[in-house]
Amino acid sequence: MRWEDGIKSPTLHDVAQLAGVSYATADRVQNRRGNVAEKSVRKVERAMEQLGYVRNVAAANLSRSRVRRLAFVLPSRSHPFFLRMHEQIAKFRQHIKAAQLQLDVIEFPAFDTEALEIALWDLLAQRYDGIACVGQGQDRALTMLREAGAKVVTLVSDGPKACRDHYIGIDNVKAGRTAARMVGMAHRGQPGRVIPLAGSLDVRDHGDRIRGFTEVLRSDYPQIEFCDLIETKDQDRLMRQALRARVETEQAVTAIYNAGAGNDGLIEVLGTTDQEKRIFCIIHEVSGKSREALKEGVVDVAIDQRPEIEMSRALALLQAIVDDLPPPPAPELIPAIYVRDNLPDDPL
Repeated sequence: MRWEDGIKSPTLHDVAQLAGVSYATADRVQNRRGNVAEKSVRKVERAMEQLGYVRNVAAANLSRSRVRRLAFVLPSRSHPFFLRMHEQIAKFRQHIKAAQLQLDVIEFPAFDTEALEIALWDLLAQRYDGIACVGQGQDRALTMLREAGAKVVTLVSDGPKACRDHYIGIDNVKAGRTAARMVGMAHRGQPGRVIPLAGSLDVRDHGDRIRGFTEVLRSDYPQIEFCDLIETKDQDRLMRQALRARVETEQAVTAIYNAGAGNDGLIEVLGTTDQEKRIFCIIHEVSGKSREALKEGVVDVAIDQRPEIEMSRALALLQAIVDDLPPPPAPELIPAIYVRDNLPDDPL
């Protein structure tokens, strides 16, 4: 039998009655407290399924005065993409208290792997229920956190499955392949030379994007040559210096693909460089100067992974899995591809 939506929601008392056990036994099974015979466990679970019983996690936590502790470990607000992540977390603040949540944000300097390592090891002693972390290769620390009982979600950049429970972010290889496809299409079968840029190939998402980009160009557009990759640590100053020198020395540059950040420096170089033939440019993320650069035609395409959606999904996912509930259903996160004609309104 099933309980119909809108008539009455089944209670744990209903489950106990159908299973032929006491309420205390049903409660022990629901909350996995042990000391229940396997036969009784099967009866309770079967009754829950038949009734369509859904555990009221909020009520259970409230009755036990339990506050779940979540930590988001994020790079500091060093460029607009990470700023958007922090701003989205700030929007959560007014909603989390009613859900019996404590949400802490731990910041570290972008690309400072030692600082990230220290931050993660420090979390071990603090007994967090769930942790969301921008992955930068700290596999051992994440594994230890999971072994200590925390649920781990990686953001933006994935890691080995043994180190995390779930990943929320775009498929970065696909993003790089998409960028290469657009570069190839823009050349219309003509030869060219492309400058690839990344914050650091040691960061998985940047490395994956460059790998996908390289695969497609080499297989489908062999007439387009590669210049040596430039690593900028996502810093505008390094981007400005390195790219300006490269554009001035390389011959017949026809395209630029930036798999990381530092877009303000890139835009400045393109806006002031005298080129006989315009350079086709693809970047990641729409924020700040990149929006105006798209409007003005300095940049042609922006691939935006929509960090606001990533952060919202991460919070909803952690809320579920720290209470041993199934992950909320969510389709693959597909990045938005923006040109000057379809830019969304500026949220600021």
